[in-house]
Amino acid sequence: MSLIHSTALIDPAAEIGPGVSVGPYAVIGPQVRLGARTSVGAHCVIEGDTRIGEDCRIFQFCSLGAVPQDKKYAGEPTRLTIGARNTIREFCTFNLGTAQDRGETTIGDDNWIMAYVHIAHDCVVGNQTILANSAQLAGHVQVGDWAIVGGLSGVHQFTHIGAHVMAGFGSHIAQDVPPFMLVDGHPLAVRGLNVEGLRRRGFSAERIALLKLAYRVLYREGHTLAQALAQIDELAGTHPESEADLTLLSEFLRSATRGIVR
Repeated sequence: MSLIHSTALIDPAAEIGPGVSVGPYAVIGPQVRLGARTSVGAHCVIEGDTRIGEDCRIFQFCSLGAVPQDKKYAGEPTRLTIGARNTIREFCTFNLGTAQDRGETTIGDDNWIMAYVHIAHDCVVGNQTILANSAQLAGHVQVGDWAIVGGLSGVHQFTHIGAHVMAGFGSHIAQDVPPFMLVDGHPLAVRGLNVEGLRRRGFSAERIALLKLAYRVLYREGHTLAQALAQIDELAGTHPESEADLTLLSEFLRSATRGIVR
């Protein structure tokens, strides 16, 4: 049974799943789809072609699915897709995609998104991430699984943040951040491997040891990026227990488009 407050304005064309709750004065547009058991707080506005999965908690005063803050946008049909079991706190703003990119802003599953977070057009946010209060993602940003972006951090457009990254409070992120790294500051600097985060996610001592070695190759031994990549590839080939981790790192380095933070 859906629990809809009498003052909520829900377009008859919207698709509302079973067990959905919508708080006072919320506005739900005609192209919106809300998955089962999702809750929408008071005064939220959800518009555009926005699809939200099951068991999400959307707190009061959020704006989801508004047109992108891009002067080139001319009303093209684009989308916002949000997965399942996401927590979205107060005053968050997530925009639709643009025709100049993939046409979709995508947020995965099980993310913890705190108050005042902005996710701009065409961003891709993975699963199990944490975006702390007032983290701001410009257009076309990608954030890998399990990454953490500290409060009051800004991420430049087109920047990629790898899986398992920890970016500290107030970070200015304008270059790609390789997976597994701990970064902070303005200018941004790599402080080490995100060892504590990896331990909490069940990485074995052997996997962490190999990633520490890859970190030293990349950041502490004075190699060029090409030289570091060759050594990381060699490590991956000789240590099967860490091959997937090292391959993830090397593939990210090869695909970096804004240069990596070093």
